[in-house]
Amino acid sequence: MDYGHLEMKIESILQEKNISKNKICKDLDIPRSNFNRYCRNDFQRLDANLICKLCWYLNVDLDELLIYKK
Repeated sequence: MDYGHLEMKIESILQEKNISKNKICKDLDIPRSNFNRYCRNDFQRLDANLICKLCWYLNVDLDELLIYKK
């Protein structure tokens, strides 16, 4: 059964706010390879702590960062 999936809107938010992937990874101490997987929506599980860091750093609400697709 297909329950849908989650997509992260990191790429568009970074472009909108003119923030590089290198900068956010360095500032939040996130391994670039892990961050790239989130950017490509190539993840199985979400790290709640990372999601909180991203919302705080990017100054966005959860519904601006994540979207549920049926």
